[in-house]
Amino acid sequence: MKVGLVFPQTEIGADPEIIARFATTAEALGFQHLVAYDHVLGASTARRPDWQGPYTSKHMFHEPFVLFSYLAALTMRLELVTGIIILPQRQTALVAKQAACLDVLCKGRLRLGVGIGWNAVEYEALGENFHDRGRRVEEQIDLMRKLWAAEIVRYEGRWHTVTEAGLNPLPPRRAIPVWLGGMAPQVIERAGRLADGWFPFDTPNLERHIAEVRAHARAAGRDPAAIGIEVRVPAGESTDKTRERVERLQALGATHISGVTMNAGLPDPQAHIDAIRRFRDHVAAFM
Repeated sequence: MKVGLVFPQTEIGADPEIIARFATTAEALGFQHLVAYDHVLGASTARRPDWQGPYTSKHMFHEPFVLFSYLAALTMRLELVTGIIILPQRQTALVAKQAACLDVLCKGRLRLGVGIGWNAVEYEALGENFHDRGRRVEEQIDLMRKLWAAEIVRYEGRWHTVTEAGLNPLPPRRAIPVWLGGMAPQVIERAGRLADGWFPFDTPNLERHIAEVRAHARAAGRDPAAIGIEVRVPAGESTDKTRERVERLQALGATHISGVTMNAGLPDPQAHIDAIRRFRDHVAAFM
């Protein structure tokens, strides 16, 4: 099992030295990857009294490609994971370009998690259609993979046209792992059919959902064991409770876990760094 951390986007602050310290400490402690969430814009709730989203304009989000470009120069081994990029609100070829360039700069350490998101306000501001995002994302993934694999691409899709053009530079592996986030039935089916991995939540139905992903993989002629499963776990639990949780997830088939320090009532960014040191002791047996 690979053990990583979630970058505490909303609580780490904007001091680049603290951000660097979090990542370099994570690597020095032996964590294998760092996951960053994505939001380009946060909605103001001043005139939205019925707002239901978990994040607003008051929550800080560092842009993952920019963040990871910075951290790529400061780390040597840490896998850099977007968890997730909200793909349909972004231009496909541009995301493919950003991902390819980042993969070059970090020497093949990028894992690209993508999803469709929930924030219609953000889609509106970025000029993309919120209502067809689930249908578009599959074509986006297909196009990105083709752009990473070949120097010149010709593509005719429902939403995309590429006429004899290509990315330069290409990623070192001519491929970047694409993982999916989300728990909807469509996402579970899509993860089994075409993704390299999946980010589920640790819910009472997790065992059933993992079985469904594997069934969809077999139906698509794929090896279910080749699909990674990463689950996020609270970093502030006791040693015994953490070990019990991780053992259960491992038995269910999780290949990765990532510790989360956000929303734990920590008073400042340094407290997050202290918390990952304690979490390292809790999960040392799995690393």
